[in-house]
Amino acid sequence: MHEILTLQLGHRANYLATHFWNTQESYFDYGASEEPLTIDHDIHFRAGQGPKGEDTYTPRTLIYDLKGGFGGLRKWGGLYDQGDIDPGSQDLWDGSVVKQQDKPISQSAYQKALDDLEQPPKLSSQAVRYWSDFSRVFYHPRSIIQINDYELGSTILPFEKWDCGEQLFSELDKAHDILDRDIRPWAEECDQVQAIQVFASADDAWGGFATRYVESLRDEYGKTPLWFWGLEEQAGQGQRAQQSIRTVNIAQSLQAISTLASMYIPLAVPKYPPAYVGLDLSSQWHVSGLMSMAVESITLPSRQKAGSMGRGLLGDLEVALNSNGNQRIAELQCSVVDPLTQHLERGAEASQAAKDKRTAGSPLQQLAYEDEMGPGQSRLDMSFSSGQTTGTGLSLRQWERRNHVFGKVESIRGVPWEGHVVNDEGEANRRKRRRLGSLPTIERYCNALGYPLLDSFPEILVGGGSSSKAAAIYASLSTTGQMSKWTKGLQNMVSRMVDVVEREALSNGLGEMAEAYEEGWDSGADDDSSSDY
Repeated sequence: MHEILTLQLGHRANYLATHFWNTQESYFDYGASEEPLTIDHDIHFRAGQGPKGEDTYTPRTLIYDLKGGFGGLRKWGGLYDQGDIDPGSQDLWDGSVVKQQDKPISQSAYQKALDDLEQPPKLSSQAVRYWSDFSRVFYHPRSIIQINDYELGSTILPFEKWDCGEQLFSELDKAHDILDRDIRPWAEECDQVQAIQVFASADDAWGGFATRYVESLRDEYGKTPLWFWGLEEQAGQGQRAQQSIRTVNIAQSLQAISTLASMYIPLAVPKYPPAYVGLDLSSQWHVSGLMSMAVESITLPSRQKAGSMGRGLLGDLEVALNSNGNQRIAELQCSVVDPLTQHLERGAEASQAAKDKRTAGSPLQQLAYEDEMGPGQSRLDMSFSSGQTTGTGLSLRQWERRNHVFGKVESIRGVPWEGHVVNDEGEANRRKRRRLGSLPTIERYCNALGYPLLDSFPEILVGGGSSSKAAAIYASLSTTGQMSKWTKGLQNMVSRMVDVVEREALSNGLGEMAEAYEEGWDSGADDDSSSDY
């Protein structure tokens, strides 16, 4: 069945994952659609039975958060009865007990309306206090894992340094064997695990926690594709001391996890969002909503039904991205395209049109002609990789080195792609010509299914209107020379922030990673990595 297991580590990761699961839930049509969707729900959801024998369908996910991070979410939800706990897990103490319990956090009005099968109220940044406030999905009780050692938002014992997360995982794993307790029951339910995907913040203590978790997963599931989505705060946020801590945390997470995971994708708010995006940077609901459009769109091929057009497992995608074997850090980009005004030009004039529209035209038009234009010519208007800048005054050689594409995966959704058949004979021939010509590997997937704009999704697309129910998205994931510049810039920064004991190992590790994204002919003599980071 090619299932995907998901891990959500930390409060910010849970915001992003909540948008992801709301989107997956929206694909259930319950027989109402005349043309059934090609989404295979079994990839991300598991079938089960509730306490009264009713069928249940819950996400294949593990949700970790600190004390107070789950908001009004109840571990047992509305599908399972808390009275059905395994008797062996009950306390054996038969003496007197003094019970102390914190006042439970009240449900949001949105959650109450969903539970009462009523029309939920319109959400706002002020109304969303926790990620559970806008969740539309029931979770299995085994999915909810609260960590009581730290409290969300605590200023007395903040969970912000990488070493704290590393130490916390070691202590919990020693006490409980986390893989046996949490992961193995889910993995044993699967017929054939396609991949494990991890959402985690990389710039706080969750980065250290995730590093040890990923290390354990790699030891246990050595050949399984493992994708890590590393969330980062926008650069410049907070006091200088906090910024320094976050920078060092990012460097440690990147250096450690990218050598263990199949793919490492940094996720940060675009430095300059396009004019059609109206973003409240103080709201994690807004920020994670924007990220979710790109993340969900680029991974859409991995949950298509077997035999359907546009299907590509995560393992297939990483082969295209990491064709050389040592390029595991990828840049995520996307654009939102109006399906009513964008059209694709096909036919004999495509080659000439490509020459005429190198800088003009829609992203989809540029994509259609990329074989004639060469890779890297079409740049989408949102990049989610931190440290990205559009350099000016660069020599041609510097620009080519920085923007060289090693591998690329493109996902186009919500716009009909007439006349284009993915993985047909022509596509196979194009791949062969690229390999023989030492050109980048490019995999392209198309799907007419738009990104659903649900009532749980923030209204961040300016001009979309309340009548818009879906957005056309063009997303790409690529391994490029830009990763060398970003990694070297990070190396230069952290070398001034960490002590002598760990400086050498961390700096050397980042330097070796940067070398993997430099072309063989590039001597690096005119490297400008530290000039505009």
